[in-house]
Amino acid sequence: VLLLTSAEDLGCTPGFQQKVFHIDQPAEFIEDQAILNLTFSDCKGNDKLHYEVSSPYFKVNNDGSLVALRNVTAVGKTLFVHARTRHAEDMAELMIVGGKDIQGSSQVVDSDRPEGSKFRLTGKGVDQEPKGIFRINENTGSVSVTRSLDREMIAAYQLFVETIDVNGKTLEGPVPLEVIVIDQNDNRPIFREGPYVGHVMEGSPTGTTVMRITAFDADDPATDNALLRYNIRQQTPDRPSPNMFYIDPEKGDIVTVVSPALLDRETLENPKYELIIEAQDMAGLDVGLTGTATATIMIDDKNDHSPKFTKKEFQATVEEGAVGVIVNLTVEDKDDPATGAWRAAYTIINGNPGQSFEIHTNPQSNEGMLSVVKPLDYEISAFHTLLIKVENEDPLVPEVSYGPSSTATVHITVLDVNEGPVFYPDPMMVTKQENISVGSVLLTVNATDPDSLQHQTIRYSIYKDPAGWLNINPINGTVDTMAVLDRESPFVHNSVYTALFLAIDSGNPPATGTGTLLITLEDVNDNAPFIYPTVAEVCDDAKNLSVVILGASDKDLHPNTDPFKFEIHKQTVPDKVWKISKINNTHALVSLLQNLNKANYHLPIMVTDSGKPPMTNITDLRVQVCSCKNSKVDCNAAGAPHFSTTAVLLLSLFSLARL
Repeated sequence: VLLLTSAEDLGCTPGFQQKVFHIDQPAEFIEDQAILNLTFSDCKGNDKLHYEVSSPYFKVNNDGSLVALRNVTAVGKTLFVHARTRHAEDMAELMIVGGKDIQGSSQVVDSDRPEGSKFRLTGKGVDQEPKGIFRINENTGSVSVTRSLDREMIAAYQLFVETIDVNGKTLEGPVPLEVIVIDQNDNRPIFREGPYVGHVMEGSPTGTTVMRITAFDADDPATDNALLRYNIRQQTPDRPSPNMFYIDPEKGDIVTVVSPALLDRETLENPKYELIIEAQDMAGLDVGLTGTATATIMIDDKNDHSPKFTKKEFQATVEEGAVGVIVNLTVEDKDDPATGAWRAAYTIINGNPGQSFEIHTNPQSNEGMLSVVKPLDYEISAFHTLLIKVENEDPLVPEVSYGPSSTATVHITVLDVNEGPVFYPDPMMVTKQENISVGSVLLTVNATDPDSLQHQTIRYSIYKDPAGWLNINPINGTVDTMAVLDRESPFVHNSVYTALFLAIDSGNPPATGTGTLLITLEDVNDNAPFIYPTVAEVCDDAKNLSVVILGASDKDLHPNTDPFKFEIHKQTVPDKVWKISKINNTHALVSLLQNLNKANYHLPIMVTDSGKPPMTNITDLRVQVCSCKNSKVDCNAAGAPHFSTTAVLLLSLFSLARL
């Protein structure tokens, strides 16, 4: 048997005498039905005592009686009664159930319990963590709580009661005892998902949803302790209306409540609003706990203003030949800076057939930077007129269009600059034979002054003449030679000689132009061939009488080079000792007709090219006849360094084979 008894007051404690009630009402309450009496005392006479009930269907009279205001079924509901005087306030909780419960401490009674037996209580909250919350009087079976309970931590405890003998042996049980912690409204609503930032487009219709903001209450969601209601406590700024927005008290949806005209971003002092949102439990009754959060609402811009030039006409000047920015075009746009509704895009729509101009947007100032990208010529056109339009990156709203102020005219004046003379053609090319007579005229250079309106004179000079071969008439530009031209000169590359000339006008200051002359030199047979090598060795008892393979080379070009003709200059050499034989167009073999004594010999070799007329060169071939015994070569007696005739010959043959 489970009995619940009320604890006896030991003194005057402000508040309700009993704070929790279980009301047995299986059917509906009848209008004006007295349900129970509540006893509240502030210990000072209850002056101006006032009661509030969480449900509008009930009230508490001044004498503390709770009555129904209409016929209502409330089984399973929980009512909260708030009592308040100037000196104290308290809250009582009324749980409407279908059975009879008496609030207070619990007592377990068994009339048939054996003599000497005791009660024992076990379970979570007793001998299991969290330990020591509940205890039982081992003689009376009274179960009590040792400290405050927190439903948000543990909502229910499952305990077990049994009787034991003096030895601790179980006599009866265990019997389960479930303790349900009844929720108290001890948790304020909390906004956990901040920061809260919403956006609404300017000009939005009344009733446009901006955002939803909700709070969390840790109390029992099945009771009004966690039933939240929302309201806007404060709006900053409070203009043009102190009530720009409304919040749905149950859902937390924030919507606009002003006309679209008041949501004009360009006329608002500040496009950012801050709302203090309050959430209150107990369904918004005054007895409920509250929590607040700040919601920031941004009035977003839409492209409802077209960009407009600050002037209809702009002026610019630029020197001919110069490139770069020549003028910045300024515009005004009331839309939000740094957005596509404000950023300008410029287009040249007329006056730019040669694509000499370009315009780009300055991202910081939104100005149009008009630039010259192809140099202008004063002599061709001293004035240019451009028509330029400006638009936004984002499209305009349908009710707005671009007007005349979105176009502007730019007048550009080109300033005359003293330009340097220009050679034509450039480069200048001429072909001449090398070795032409000194003083021969190569060509007459021609440079013209672009400044045709100034009628300037031009004088010529040499800028670069690496070999010092040329001369130029400073007045008429005639170029002639002052030295023999040599195709084989180190200053000539691939038969081409390069010289640079200057043309200087009579301006103040004078301007200079540069021209290039490329002289292609035709080859003349002016170089005799030469042989290699010019030293050879041979053994005095050699069985192979071959001495050396000679090669020939010529600085000239074909047909003034090979085939070469090799001969021994017979005027000074006996016929029966040496022999020279042609191998190919560029090589010949020198050999002995008989062995010679160890000594140094000088053999004059005559080589002739195929030019017309041919060129001939006679070169001494130094032959050392050495003693070769036991694989040792001794040329000392011959007065010469050691050379291996065989090695020289093999090397020559190898080189020949590669030709």
